[in-house]
Amino acid sequence: MKKVLIIEDDSQIIELLTIHLTDLACHVVSIRNGKEGFERALKELFDLVILDLMLPGMNGIDVCRRLRHSGISSPILILSAKSEEIDKVLGLETGADDYLTKPFSVREFIARAKVIFRRKDENKDILTGPAKGQMQYDMLFIDVDMRKVTLNNTRVDLSPKEFELLTLLAGTPGKSYSRKQLLNLIWGYDFDGYEHTVNSHINRLRGKIEANISTPRYILTTWGVGYRFNEEL
Repeated sequence: MKKVLIIEDDSQIIELLTIHLTDLACHVVSIRNGKEGFERALKELFDLVILDLMLPGMNGIDVCRRLRHSGISSPILILSAKSEEIDKVLGLETGADDYLTKPFSVREFIARAKVIFRRKDENKDILTGPAKGQMQYDMLFIDVDMRKVTLNNTRVDLSPKEFELLTLLAGTPGKSYSRKQLLNLIWGYDFDGYEHTVNSHINRLRGKIEANISTPRYILTTWGVGYRFNEEL
């Protein structure tokens, strides 16, 4: 049985989501306060966190950001009345896996929840390519199973999406991925126009593993295409 945490202050939406998630054989926990929802997500492992943006106690963006900084990798689906592109981009760049604008279609919500569950259950090979277990390139060491990265024997703290980007690229050195491909593989959806979300994550990842982001050693740019991992290491 899947465990789902709903952090939402609208009782009607909570009731609606609970009914349909229960039909999907999910155990649902609902909390109406952002801070309390954040604390609950730290204590229990959930298969999905459904998160409103406008919440008492702590807003949804801060909840999402703090969960990712705390190493919580549970999929996060944002539900929000904020429909501007900048709000969607901010949610995705903060670490959310998907974003639905209120009012939303119940059928679309169910479809997206099923996709998230399916992706979570699938073998992680889709994210890591042929990589198995451990990879080492020069002083960069990646333990796929432990989700651990070290550089010069010092641990590097990565967000879930940064880790998935790194393992995908490092698992297939020399293979170039377009921004759209990376967005589809890592986030699981084809967000037209949101390719700059990939750029932001690549820049943050480079800032953590490259000595000089102006002349990267590990993650290279394939001009006119996208990104690749250095095949000459």
